[in-house]
Amino acid sequence: MPSKPPEAVDDPHRSTPAPAAGEQFQGPELSLDPDDWYSFAASAHAALDDAIEFLRTARQRPVWQPVPQSVRAALNTSIPLQEQSLDEVYHEFKELILPYSTGNTHPRFFGWVHGAGSADGVVAEMLAAAMNANCGGRDHGAIYVERAVVDWCKQLFAMPDSASGLLVSGTSMANLIALAVARNARAEQSRANGLRDHPRQLVAYASSEIHQCVVKAMEILGLGAASLRRIATDGEFRIDLRALGERIAADRERGLEPFCVVGTAGTVNTGAVDDLEGLAALCAAEQLWFHVDGAFGALCVLSDALKAKVKGIERADSLAFDFHKWMHVPYDAGCILVRRGDLHRAAFSMRPPYLGAMPRGLAGAAEWPCDLGPELSRGFRALKVWFAIKRHGMRRFGELIAQNCSQARYLAELISHEPELELLAPVSLNIVCFRYRPPAGGDPALVGGALDLLNEELVQDLHESGVAAPSTTRLRGRLAIRVNITNHRSRRADFDLLVDAILSAGRRRAAPTTRAPGTSASA
Repeated sequence: MPSKPPEAVDDPHRSTPAPAAGEQFQGPELSLDPDDWYSFAASAHAALDDAIEFLRTARQRPVWQPVPQSVRAALNTSIPLQEQSLDEVYHEFKELILPYSTGNTHPRFFGWVHGAGSADGVVAEMLAAAMNANCGGRDHGAIYVERAVVDWCKQLFAMPDSASGLLVSGTSMANLIALAVARNARAEQSRANGLRDHPRQLVAYASSEIHQCVVKAMEILGLGAASLRRIATDGEFRIDLRALGERIAADRERGLEPFCVVGTAGTVNTGAVDDLEGLAALCAAEQLWFHVDGAFGALCVLSDALKAKVKGIERADSLAFDFHKWMHVPYDAGCILVRRGDLHRAAFSMRPPYLGAMPRGLAGAAEWPCDLGPELSRGFRALKVWFAIKRHGMRRFGELIAQNCSQARYLAELISHEPELELLAPVSLNIVCFRYRPPAGGDPALVGGALDLLNEELVQDLHESGVAAPSTTRLRGRLAIRVNITNHRSRRADFDLLVDAILSAGRRRAAPTTRAPGTSASA
């Protein structure tokens, strides 16, 4: 706790003499600063101590627990009109909010591709909040931190110095920006007139395993979901290059205009990586924009053991990826890189008089981040990324990524040794998809849809037990238990425990029972 400061000098933000007669306002002028900075510091230090303890003891809590009805009711109140003390507000947070997190700080959170966060990130977020920088533009330190982070990323993915980049909320926004640049590069009048003056319908291509945010981007940009051709995949859930080439040719024969192919480095369902070299070559031959959705898989370039899996990513015209997944930067933090910075600026730059640049002063700096995306008000995301890279170095992140992929192979090996468990997809990176199958002599009704329902119930059982939090997906019509591993806190023992818990719950639910006709096995 800081020592109590000496008596403060006059503060112009504190109470001031009443204004002269005839002035509009009466009484002291107001501020949101604390009346007692020393007491505020003591409360803030206590909150920081609790935050650190929350991370330190992550393993000791349930992965997830449902929000009780009493807590929901306590949070569903009318809008507060009167102030409360910081300690009162913090007490409510500690009792009503903190215990009911998503759980992704826990080592057995396996459900979705969420990073686990880091202790350093807490410090970075606190400092960024203190600066309260608007990173839409102008000439100040936070802008140069973001430029440094973007330059590091350009080096990482072998982008030229003339490439551009922007930190965004995540890969969903990054994909939207990339497709906007690709669309505008093909239809130059689209900023002014939309697509009504473009002579042919634009179409894009991706695998059937593409993330839904790419579909949303097509809709938002006025291209339409139907204009995204979702191409079949091979046995390893990668885009079928031959089918892709055939579809491009067929669309051209119909008078349509192909403009972009989206390759995926780490699909959300299975972690599959498209043949990025093959896609790059096809796009070069067909004169198409080559975009890579590398939300988490792009960062395989950090690992000597894994970077060959994403070979060809350096040829992308644009690349989207996240820091808040496999680099464990606190949410949210993603990045978009564009090889042709001039095309990127042409898609978004707009300077009305109130954003006019000046040769010097705070309105200086040649390029503002708002010239590269839709947002003018932007938080200081770059600081937590800069902190993470400076604190741990890129090599450590590469080692952690390789560790997670090794853990995925370990889990797959455990599954292969259990007759009641069945792998449903090859393990490409860090995602393992499998299901529980009852042993011989189990309930004969547990097939097809009933087997899907059983596995769905097992996942919910695990969630509610607090033991682990996997998710589900569907692969070629079959429901799979999906275990994603993007967690620096996970250990092999966590996967032993997961398998034991699934087997125990599966055997309990799949035991033969006498049921009335039409009753499900999980009733």
